[in-house]
Amino acid sequence: MRPASALLAALVLVPARPVLAQSPGAFYANKNVRLVVGSSAGGGYDTYARLIQPYIAKTLNANVVVENVPGAGGLTALDRVNRAEPDGLVLMIVHGVAASFAQLFGASGVRFDLPKMSHLGMVSNASRVWVVGPNAPFRTVDAARKMGRPMIWPATSPLDGIGDGAAFACAALKFDCRIVMGYPGASEAALAVTRGEADSIYLSDISALNFTKAGMNLPLFTLSRARTRLYPDVPAIYEVENIDADGQWLLDYRATIETLGRILVAPPNMAPARLAFLRAAVQRALTDPALVAESARTGFLVTYGDAEETRRATLNVIYGLPAERKEQIRKIVLRE
Repeated sequence: MRPASALLAALVLVPARPVLAQSPGAFYANKNVRLVVGSSAGGGYDTYARLIQPYIAKTLNANVVVENVPGAGGLTALDRVNRAEPDGLVLMIVHGVAASFAQLFGASGVRFDLPKMSHLGMVSNASRVWVVGPNAPFRTVDAARKMGRPMIWPATSPLDGIGDGAAFACAALKFDCRIVMGYPGASEAALAVTRGEADSIYLSDISALNFTKAGMNLPLFTLSRARTRLYPDVPAIYEVENIDADGQWLLDYRATIETLGRILVAPPNMAPARLAFLRAAVQRALTDPALVAESARTGFLVTYGDAEETRRATLNVIYGLPAERKEQIRKIVLRE
Protein backbone atom coordinates (compact mmCIF):
# COMPACT_ATOMS: atom_id res chain seq x y z
CA MET A 1 0.00 0.00 0.00
CA ARG A 2 1.28 3.43 -0.88
CA PRO A 3 2.08 5.66 2.11
CA ALA A 4 -0.62 8.19 1.15
CA SER A 5 -3.20 5.42 0.79
CA ALA A 6 -2.20 3.93 4.13
CA LEU A 7 -2.57 7.32 5.82
CA LEU A 8 -6.02 7.80 4.28
CA ALA A 9 -7.12 4.37 5.42
CA ALA A 10 -5.90 5.12 8.92
CA LEU A 11 -7.83 8.40 9.03
CA VAL A 12 -11.00 6.66 7.91
CA LEU A 13 -10.64 4.13 10.72
CA VAL A 14 -10.15 6.81 13.41
CA PRO A 15 -13.52 7.47 15.12
CA ALA A 16 -14.79 11.01 14.58
CA ARG A 17 -14.76 13.20 17.66
CA PRO A 18 -18.21 14.33 18.72
CA VAL A 19 -19.05 17.91 17.72
CA LEU A 20 -19.74 20.02 20.78
CA ALA A 21 -23.22 21.53 20.60
CA GLN A 22 -23.34 25.30 20.77
CA SER A 23 -24.70 26.50 24.10
CA PRO A 24 -27.82 28.73 24.05
CA GLY A 25 -25.78 31.57 25.52
CA ALA A 26 -23.18 31.30 22.79
CA PHE A 27 -25.93 31.13 20.17
CA TYR A 28 -27.41 34.49 21.20
CA ALA A 29 -24.11 36.34 21.58
CA ASN A 30 -24.23 39.42 19.29
CA LYS A 31 -27.15 38.01 17.28
CA ASN A 32 -29.94 40.28 16.02
CA VAL A 33 -33.24 39.57 17.79
CA ARG A 34 -36.49 41.07 16.50
CA LEU A 35 -39.01 42.21 19.10
CA VAL A 36 -42.26 42.49 17.14
CA VAL A 37 -45.10 44.83 18.06
CA GLY A 38 -48.46 44.33 16.36
CA SER A 39 -49.34 48.03 16.29
CA SER A 40 -47.93 51.34 15.15
CA ALA A 41 -45.26 53.31 16.98
CA GLY A 42 -46.30 55.38 19.96
CA GLY A 43 -48.96 53.09 21.41
CA GLY A 44 -48.86 51.18 24.67
CA TYR A 45 -47.39 48.00 23.23
CA ASP A 46 -44.72 49.91 21.34
CA THR A 47 -43.83 51.80 24.52
CA TYR A 48 -43.53 48.57 26.47
CA ALA A 49 -41.35 47.01 23.78
CA ARG A 50 -38.92 49.93 23.82
CA LEU A 51 -38.94 49.94 27.61
CA ILE A 52 -37.90 46.28 27.96
CA GLN A 53 -35.70 46.19 24.82
CA PRO A 54 -32.35 47.13 26.44
CA TYR A 55 -32.88 44.81 29.39
CA ILE A 56 -33.58 41.77 27.21
CA ALA A 57 -30.62 42.72 25.03
CA LYS A 58 -28.46 42.72 28.15
CA THR A 59 -29.54 39.31 29.47
CA LEU A 60 -29.27 37.73 26.00
CA ASN A 61 -26.05 39.56 25.08
CA ALA A 62 -27.76 40.26 21.77
CA ASN A 63 -28.93 43.17 19.63
CA VAL A 64 -32.68 43.56 20.12
CA VAL A 65 -34.54 45.62 17.52
CA VAL A 66 -38.19 46.68 17.86
CA GLU A 67 -40.21 46.03 14.71
CA ASN A 68 -43.70 47.50 14.26
CA VAL A 69 -46.09 45.36 12.18
CA PRO A 70 -49.57 46.94 12.53
CA GLY A 71 -52.69 45.28 11.20
CA ALA A 72 -55.84 43.48 12.38
CA GLY A 73 -55.29 44.42 16.00
CA GLY A 74 -51.96 42.62 16.19
CA LEU A 75 -53.14 39.40 14.53
CA THR A 76 -51.17 40.04 11.33
CA ALA A 77 -47.93 40.23 13.30
CA LEU A 78 -48.79 37.22 15.47
CA ASP A 79 -49.48 35.09 12.42
CA ARG A 80 -46.07 36.03 10.99
CA VAL A 81 -44.34 35.20 14.25
CA ASN A 82 -46.20 31.89 14.41
CA ARG A 83 -44.75 30.99 11.00
CA ALA A 84 -41.21 32.21 11.74
CA GLU A 85 -38.28 29.89 12.32
CA PRO A 86 -38.40 28.57 15.90
CA ASP A 87 -34.83 29.68 16.56
CA GLY A 88 -35.65 32.18 19.30
CA LEU A 89 -34.58 35.21 17.26
CA VAL A 90 -38.14 36.51 16.84
CA LEU A 91 -40.14 37.59 19.91
CA MET A 92 -43.46 39.37 20.18
CA ILE A 93 -45.48 41.21 22.82
CA VAL A 94 -48.98 39.83 22.29
CA HIS A 95 -52.30 41.22 23.45
CA GLY A 96 -53.35 38.07 25.31
CA VAL A 97 -57.04 38.92 25.39
CA ALA A 98 -57.35 39.89 21.73
CA ALA A 99 -55.34 36.91 20.51
CA SER A 100 -57.32 34.52 22.71
CA PHE A 101 -60.65 35.88 21.45
CA ALA A 102 -59.49 35.76 17.85
CA GLN A 103 -58.64 32.09 18.20
CA LEU A 104 -61.72 31.32 20.27
CA PHE A 105 -64.01 32.71 17.58
CA GLY A 106 -62.03 31.48 14.58
CA ALA A 107 -61.30 34.96 13.25
CA SER A 108 -60.29 35.21 9.62
CA GLY A 109 -56.60 34.64 9.04
CA VAL A 110 -55.91 33.10 12.46
CA ARG A 111 -53.53 30.20 11.97
CA PHE A 112 -51.87 30.19 15.37
CA ASP A 113 -52.71 28.23 18.50
CA LEU A 114 -51.81 30.61 21.32
CA PRO A 115 -51.23 27.96 24.03
CA LYS A 116 -48.78 26.22 21.66
CA MET A 117 -46.67 29.32 21.13
CA SER A 118 -43.37 29.40 23.02
CA HIS A 119 -44.45 31.40 26.07
CA LEU A 120 -41.72 33.48 27.69
CA GLY A 121 -43.68 35.24 30.45
CA MET A 122 -46.08 38.08 31.05
CA VAL A 123 -44.79 41.63 30.72
CA SER A 124 -47.74 43.30 32.45
CA ASN A 125 -51.47 43.28 32.91
CA ALA A 126 -53.81 46.16 33.49
CA SER A 127 -57.29 47.27 34.43
CA ARG A 128 -59.59 48.76 31.82
CA VAL A 129 -60.95 52.27 31.91
CA TRP A 130 -63.93 53.91 30.20
CA VAL A 131 -62.41 57.06 28.69
CA VAL A 132 -64.11 60.02 27.01
CA GLY A 133 -62.90 63.18 25.31
CA PRO A 134 -62.53 66.59 26.97
CA ASN A 135 -65.75 67.81 25.30
CA ALA A 136 -67.78 64.61 25.59
CA PRO A 137 -71.56 65.16 25.74
CA PHE A 138 -71.84 63.12 28.97
CA ARG A 139 -70.01 62.45 32.22
CA THR A 140 -72.38 59.92 33.80
CA VAL A 141 -73.94 56.60 32.82
CA ASP A 142 -77.42 58.13 32.91
CA ALA A 143 -76.42 61.02 30.64
CA ALA A 144 -74.80 58.58 28.22
CA ARG A 145 -78.08 56.67 27.93
CA LYS A 146 -79.99 59.88 27.24
CA MET A 147 -77.86 61.10 24.32
CA GLY A 148 -80.59 60.12 21.86
CA ARG A 149 -78.17 58.44 19.47
CA PRO A 150 -75.77 55.48 19.45
CA MET A 151 -72.57 55.98 21.43
CA ILE A 152 -69.56 55.79 19.09
CA TRP A 153 -66.51 53.76 20.12
CA PRO A 154 -63.36 53.56 17.91
CA ALA A 155 -61.38 50.38 17.34
CA THR A 156 -58.93 48.81 14.93
CA SER A 157 -60.86 45.52 14.61
CA PRO A 158 -63.54 43.57 16.49
CA LEU A 159 -60.92 41.59 18.42
CA ASP A 160 -58.25 44.18 19.17
CA GLY A 161 -58.96 44.66 22.87
CA ILE A 162 -60.59 48.06 22.52
CA GLY A 163 -63.22 46.83 20.06
CA ASP A 164 -64.27 43.70 21.92
CA GLY A 165 -63.98 45.58 25.22
CA ALA A 166 -66.41 48.21 23.94
CA ALA A 167 -68.79 45.46 22.85
CA PHE A 168 -68.69 43.89 26.32
CA ALA A 169 -69.27 47.26 28.02
CA CYS A 170 -72.20 48.14 25.79
CA ALA A 171 -73.85 44.74 26.25
CA ALA A 172 -73.34 44.71 30.01
CA LEU A 173 -74.59 48.28 30.52
CA LYS A 174 -77.36 48.03 27.90
CA PHE A 175 -76.07 50.91 25.77
CA ASP A 176 -76.99 51.59 22.16
CA CYS A 177 -73.51 51.63 20.57
CA ARG A 178 -71.78 51.82 17.24
CA ILE A 179 -68.21 50.51 17.16
CA VAL A 180 -66.24 52.04 14.29
CA MET A 181 -63.39 49.85 13.01
CA GLY A 182 -60.35 50.68 10.94
CA TYR A 183 -58.14 52.85 13.15
CA PRO A 184 -54.42 51.96 12.80
CA GLY A 185 -53.91 51.52 16.54
CA ALA A 186 -55.10 52.40 20.03
CA SER A 187 -53.26 55.75 19.97
CA GLU A 188 -55.08 56.87 16.83
CA ALA A 189 -58.38 55.64 18.27
CA ALA A 190 -57.78 57.58 21.50
CA LEU A 191 -57.03 60.71 19.46
CA ALA A 192 -60.34 60.26 17.68
CA VAL A 193 -62.01 60.52 21.08
CA THR A 194 -59.95 63.61 21.91
CA ARG A 195 -61.07 65.27 18.65
CA GLY A 196 -64.72 64.39 19.24
CA GLU A 197 -64.95 61.96 16.31
CA ALA A 198 -65.92 59.25 18.80
CA ASP A 199 -67.56 59.38 22.23
CA SER A 200 -65.80 56.73 24.28
CA ILE A 201 -62.93 54.28 24.22
CA TYR A 202 -62.16 51.16 26.24
CA LEU A 203 -58.47 51.45 27.18
CA SER A 204 -56.08 49.86 29.62
CA ASP A 205 -55.24 52.23 32.45
CA ILE A 206 -51.64 52.20 31.24
CA SER A 207 -52.48 53.14 27.65
CA ALA A 208 -54.87 55.84 28.85
CA LEU A 209 -52.34 57.47 31.15
CA ASN A 210 -50.49 59.70 28.65
CA PHE A 211 -53.75 61.03 27.23
CA THR A 212 -55.37 61.72 30.58
CA LYS A 213 -52.23 63.29 32.09
CA ALA A 214 -52.12 65.72 29.18
CA GLY A 215 -55.80 66.59 29.62
CA MET A 216 -56.56 65.19 26.18
CA ASN A 217 -59.04 62.62 27.53
CA LEU A 218 -60.90 61.94 30.74
CA PRO A 219 -61.32 58.62 32.60
CA LEU A 220 -64.90 58.08 33.78
CA PHE A 221 -64.95 54.65 35.41
CA THR A 222 -62.99 51.43 35.65
CA LEU A 223 -64.97 48.63 34.01
CA SER A 224 -64.39 46.16 36.82
CA ARG A 225 -65.21 45.77 40.51
CA ALA A 226 -62.07 47.51 41.77
CA ARG A 227 -60.47 50.88 41.16
CA THR A 228 -57.26 50.82 39.19
CA ARG A 229 -53.88 51.47 40.79
CA LEU A 230 -53.17 54.24 38.28
CA TYR A 231 -56.52 55.99 38.81
CA PRO A 232 -57.30 55.57 42.51
CA ASP A 233 -59.79 58.47 42.44
CA VAL A 234 -61.77 57.11 39.48
CA PRO A 235 -64.74 55.03 40.69
CA ALA A 236 -65.43 51.49 39.55
CA ILE A 237 -68.56 51.09 37.44
CA TYR A 238 -70.11 48.98 40.21
CA GLU A 239 -69.94 51.98 42.53
CA VAL A 240 -72.21 54.09 40.35
CA GLU A 241 -74.46 51.63 38.52
CA ASN A 242 -76.79 48.76 39.39
CA ILE A 243 -75.88 46.03 36.90
CA ASP A 244 -78.03 42.95 36.38
CA ALA A 245 -76.66 39.41 36.84
CA ASP A 246 -75.87 38.81 33.17
CA GLY A 247 -74.17 42.18 32.85
CA GLN A 248 -72.10 41.41 35.91
CA TRP A 249 -71.03 38.08 34.40
CA LEU A 250 -69.95 39.83 31.21
CA LEU A 251 -67.94 42.53 32.97
CA ASP A 252 -66.41 40.05 35.43
CA TYR A 253 -65.45 37.63 32.66
CA ARG A 254 -63.86 40.42 30.64
CA ALA A 255 -61.99 41.66 33.72
CA THR A 256 -60.79 38.13 34.48
CA ILE A 257 -59.36 37.46 31.05
CA GLU A 258 -57.77 40.90 31.14
CA THR A 259 -55.26 39.29 33.50
CA LEU A 260 -53.73 37.65 30.41
CA GLY A 261 -52.27 41.06 29.75
CA ARG A 262 -49.24 41.60 27.56
CA ILE A 263 -47.64 38.23 26.88
CA LEU A 264 -44.16 37.73 25.46
CA VAL A 265 -43.98 34.80 23.03
CA ALA A 266 -41.75 33.24 20.40
CA PRO A 267 -42.69 30.84 17.56
CA PRO A 268 -43.88 27.36 18.58
CA ASN A 269 -41.69 24.25 18.61
CA MET A 270 -38.52 25.81 19.97
CA ALA A 271 -35.77 23.44 21.12
CA PRO A 272 -36.31 22.84 24.86
CA ALA A 273 -32.82 23.93 25.94
CA ARG A 274 -32.98 27.19 24.00
CA LEU A 275 -36.53 27.88 25.21
CA ALA A 276 -35.46 27.33 28.82
CA PHE A 277 -32.52 29.70 28.35
CA LEU A 278 -34.72 32.33 26.71
CA ARG A 279 -37.35 32.07 29.45
CA ALA A 280 -34.69 32.51 32.13
CA ALA A 281 -33.19 35.50 30.30
CA VAL A 282 -36.62 37.13 29.97
CA GLN A 283 -37.34 36.57 33.66
CA ARG A 284 -34.04 38.18 34.65
CA ALA A 285 -34.73 41.12 32.35
CA LEU A 286 -38.30 41.74 33.49
CA THR A 287 -37.46 41.46 37.18
CA ASP A 288 -34.35 43.65 36.95
CA PRO A 289 -34.74 46.25 39.73
CA ALA A 290 -33.64 48.98 37.34
CA LEU A 291 -36.43 48.11 34.90
CA VAL A 292 -39.02 47.83 37.68
CA ALA A 293 -38.02 51.28 38.94
CA GLU A 294 -38.04 52.78 35.43
CA SER A 295 -41.44 51.29 34.70
CA ALA A 296 -42.81 52.78 37.93
CA ARG A 297 -41.48 56.24 36.97
CA THR A 298 -43.07 56.10 33.54
CA GLY A 299 -46.36 54.55 34.62
CA PHE A 300 -45.87 51.65 32.21
CA LEU A 301 -45.63 49.10 34.99
CA VAL A 302 -43.78 45.86 34.33
CA THR A 303 -45.24 43.02 36.39
CA TYR A 304 -43.56 39.78 35.36
CA GLY A 305 -45.72 36.67 35.24
CA ASP A 306 -44.47 33.08 34.99
CA ALA A 307 -44.31 31.73 31.43
CA GLU A 308 -45.93 28.36 32.13
CA GLU A 309 -48.70 29.86 34.24
CA THR A 310 -49.47 32.29 31.43
CA ARG A 311 -49.58 29.47 28.89
CA ARG A 312 -52.03 27.52 31.06
CA ALA A 313 -54.21 30.63 31.44
CA THR A 314 -54.53 30.98 27.65
CA LEU A 315 -55.39 27.29 27.45
CA ASN A 316 -58.20 27.74 29.96
CA VAL A 317 -59.60 30.88 28.30
CA ILE A 318 -59.62 29.38 24.82
CA TYR A 319 -60.72 25.84 25.58
CA GLY A 320 -62.48 26.14 28.96
CA LEU A 321 -65.49 28.36 28.18
CA PRO A 322 -68.97 26.70 28.33
CA ALA A 323 -70.60 26.40 24.91
CA GLU A 324 -73.58 28.63 25.75
CA ARG A 325 -71.36 31.43 27.04
CA LYS A 326 -69.06 31.12 24.05
CA GLU A 327 -72.05 31.60 21.76
CA GLN A 328 -73.26 34.59 23.76
CA ILE A 329 -69.86 36.25 23.59
CA ARG A 330 -69.55 35.50 19.89
CA LYS A 331 -72.82 37.35 19.23
CA ILE A 332 -71.75 40.31 21.37
CA VAL A 333 -68.24 40.74 20.03
CA LEU A 334 -68.77 39.76 16.39
CA ARG A 335 -72.25 41.30 16.16
CA GLU A 336 -73.68 38.06 14.80
